[in-house]
Amino acid sequence: MERRPLVIIGSGPAGSASALFLHRLDPRLARETLVLEKAQHPRPKVCAGGLIPHTLDCLRELDVPLAVPHALVHRASVAVPGRTVAYEDRELCRVVRRDAFDAALVAACRARGVTVQEDEKVIDLQRDGDGVRIETERGAYHARVVIGSDGSGSRTRRQLVGTGRESVGRAVMADVPLAAIEWDGFAGERYDFNFVPVRRGLRGYLWAFPCVIGGVPHANVGVYSAAAHGTGAQLTGLLREYLAQLGVGAARYQSFPIRWYGRGARIAAPRVLLAGDAAGVDALMGEGISYCFEYGRRAASAVVGALATGTYDFAEYERAVAASWLGKKLRRLELATRLFYGPTWRVWFGIAANSRQAREIGIRWYNGVDGWDRRSGWQAARAWLRGDVSAATS
Repeated sequence: MERRPLVIIGSGPAGSASALFLHRLDPRLARETLVLEKAQHPRPKVCAGGLIPHTLDCLRELDVPLAVPHALVHRASVAVPGRTVAYEDRELCRVVRRDAFDAALVAACRARGVTVQEDEKVIDLQRDGDGVRIETERGAYHARVVIGSDGSGSRTRRQLVGTGRESVGRAVMADVPLAAIEWDGFAGERYDFNFVPVRRGLRGYLWAFPCVIGGVPHANVGVYSAAAHGTGAQLTGLLREYLAQLGVGAARYQSFPIRWYGRGARIAAPRVLLAGDAAGVDALMGEGISYCFEYGRRAASAVVGALATGTYDFAEYERAVAASWLGKKLRRLELATRLFYGPTWRVWFGIAANSRQAREIGIRWYNGVDGWDRRSGWQAARAWLRGDVSAATS
């Protein structure tokens, strides 16, 4: 049985980010790390693929260029009950295809000496003496520490951490060639968000993103709900209506779960850390890629500390994430689902639609621009009341 100090399960953005940040902290340990991936890159991944500015900052920090095909977004159209609001900025988002993006991250890991084994599905995990025994379809491994970055349905979480409170949303999407849709967002470098169905009970929104698939311009169109249960028919029906409004008669739908982080979430246990969707991401919008990088940063640091001290309970990792700006932001997004998607939706969408300052602060905070996502709610409130966003960003 092969023995490793660290095994990372899953090579999506959270797993790759964990390995890349680990290499920055301890290159020798990174070269001793094993990443297990059940599929073969580039592998299909159902995801809208939006990279907000904070994600791009993380890529630059890790010296990983965004060299895969992508669509630039610097305009937004946001429909809320009773009004549509336009917004423009230098850079709001870049939309990638996850098969190419994830493969590029894995290539960056390998370039730094990290071992990534593909086509090796994990089928069982058990604590075993001074570590964790990992059974795959091809063999067995022993790791002193495991990082579970294996998605919303994480086997690592279920077998070694415990499910705890289930906080899972769901999205349904379709990719439509630009020639088959009546939508000018691609040419306008714009994405669209539609929150109008909130008044019909949807705890989420519809979206249309520009994207490039095989060199061909497409629209990625979908619907997200923060509630997972009892929404399948509703989501498919809403997406069908939205596509019809865009002149699309038939499309192939794909759905995927999005586990989100909430108060009291369990993301660690002895010898085990969770990262990315396995730990939980954004409840309000379902965005996960930027949080994968931040979990990876913290998981890498926690592993280096544990291997140096011999303390493997990782309770401090769970506390540190909860106390950090990352944990606070994710809990605030969970609160926002209750405010915007609950009985008070008229109030909060009204503020967002009618206050330019509130929109500016909200978008900067969400996108991680100028360090806004590290600032307190009081700073945001003071900037809003003063009508001076720039004063609070200095």
